[in-house]
Amino acid sequence: MTGLDLEKDALIEVAALVTDSELNILGEGVDVVIKPDDAALEQMNDFVRDMHTRSKLLDELPHGKTMAEAEALILEYIEAWVPDPKKAPLGGNSVGTDRTFLARDMPNVIEHLHYRVIDVSTIKELSRRWFPRAYFQAPAKHGGHRALGDIKDSIDELRYYREAVFVPAPGPDTATAQKISRRISGTAEEATPV
Repeated sequence: MTGLDLEKDALIEVAALVTDSELNILGEGVDVVIKPDDAALEQMNDFVRDMHTRSKLLDELPHGKTMAEAEALILEYIEAWVPDPKKAPLGGNSVGTDRTFLARDMPNVIEHLHYRVIDVSTIKELSRRWFPRAYFQAPAKHGGHRALGDIKDSIDELRYYREAVFVPAPGPDTATAQKISRRISGTAEEATPV
């Protein structure tokens, strides 16, 4: 993106990777550079411009696809692995912002995705608060602020948190889970406001 402002910024690169429930990547994925209009490039702030210069994304923009071409390529890849609509959640880091841009520019992709998201940054923030030792050992990122690399980083990060923070599979037995549920149920209502 040329920034985070939905009113004036543009999508300039979109990628997709589909995983199975065990976070194994299916296929090669797809990464599409999108040629923005001049206005979107002109209003980019220095931080974003520097980031996209260092990643070499700005060099690729003149040869980018149209938004319609990009949407078709992304949807084709997703549908190849998840043909049924409303089954695949959008996943990654801070995907709420991504989803708003996709809703604006790639409505057919959003229409195919499930309404739920898997936001790795939520797990990261909870780990920072509840499991700081695990949080500070999370794997380094190597994506270089490019869409496909950032998605791969998010998958690695989710794999890490799954192993380092989550209860090991298969999780608690039914009786234990029910006991925890009964103990927790309604406790938020009983909390005293500060």
